[in-house]
Amino acid sequence: MIIKSKKIYTPLRVIDGYIKMNNGIIEEVSAGSLDVDDTEEIIDYGDHVILPGFIDLHTHGFATGSFTHEQTAESVTEMSKSLAAVGVTSFLPTTGADAILTIQNMLDEANKAINDWTPSTGSEILGIHLEGPFINKKYKGMQKEEHCIDPSIDVFHEMIDPVSIDQIKLMTLAPELPGALPLIKYLNKKGIQISIGHSAATFDEIKEIKDYGIGGVTHMFSGMKGFHHRELGVAGSALYFDDLFCEFSKQTGLTVFPEALDIAVRIKTLDRITLCTDTVGLAHIKEPTYHYIRQITFVPDGDYVILEHDDGTKERLDKKSIDDMMNIEVGYLESVQNLMRNNNMDFSDIMKIASENTAKYINVYDKKGSIEVNKDADIIVLDHDANLVQTYVQGVSQL
Repeated sequence: MIIKSKKIYTPLRVIDGYIKMNNGIIEEVSAGSLDVDDTEEIIDYGDHVILPGFIDLHTHGFATGSFTHEQTAESVTEMSKSLAAVGVTSFLPTTGADAILTIQNMLDEANKAINDWTPSTGSEILGIHLEGPFINKKYKGMQKEEHCIDPSIDVFHEMIDPVSIDQIKLMTLAPELPGALPLIKYLNKKGIQISIGHSAATFDEIKEIKDYGIGGVTHMFSGMKGFHHRELGVAGSALYFDDLFCEFSKQTGLTVFPEALDIAVRIKTLDRITLCTDTVGLAHIKEPTYHYIRQITFVPDGDYVILEHDDGTKERLDKKSIDDMMNIEVGYLESVQNLMRNNNMDFSDIMKIASENTAKYINVYDKKGSIEVNKDADIIVLDHDANLVQTYVQGVSQL
């Protein structure tokens, strides 16, 4: 298959040309016209924008599936389908602080979904992000306090027993906790990216431990010790140390104001910013749950969910309908649109923080994160308002 556009974003420049995809791989990227035989399928997207697919390194659930609330292989597969519908071509289903047995079961189910995945399923499941349980109770956020525990290599191995260690791509932990340093050294040796999150670490603690394998911070400014002029905390440390990546999530202008993100970009530059969603799949809760930001109570109703708004209105939505579920939470594409609107980012900026940086951060840039020959044909097509036109996962169209 060949796709053409006047605006193909490659790592070096924007070209007017074409991309040839074959067997899930980008076979050719070239500016100008092309000569093909009559059997070649060609799609001309005119002046639509072509970018590498988005990578979501931190999502607990989205739209029709919730790894957090359902904890099944089917829920991860549903996430895969829904994420492709918002331009995400690969992702890391993310756990939380929970009982070790629960995490074991979740990893077992995720592994089933990984083994069953094909490009026609949707977004590729690259592996697992473990957000906890080695996190600080003081900054637990929405995590379960009773399951926030001190780091341990032995507990880590017990927890991941159902999967091979190479399935673990990213781990969020609090480095100030007892036992953190041996685990950090071990994870780094195994090639697992380590992110500081849900942490009360001081600047001195981070300075001392950083070079043993810490790569960045989870949901920047949220769930961490904040900045003070005499104690920089996690937030200040992330801004100060040039090599630490800052992960931003839920770009609604509520969780993190656009101005706060802009400060980070000015200090870190776009080279050290990554984007994720940290969505949970709200529709799949097991008991009535109030969302204070949205001012909605979510009430489970079999295959449906009822949204009871504070103003008295109600909606009954189908949990397996992507159309019904798409606006339950701010998805990846909406976050991108918010960044372009609120932070004056352009498509080159988005390509860097949503694809390139993330691929580098979780060590998959050899095959993901940019439109280059011999990389996976993970490609999205957007109009000039950043509305999704098409998603290709390893060359397979999703819409």
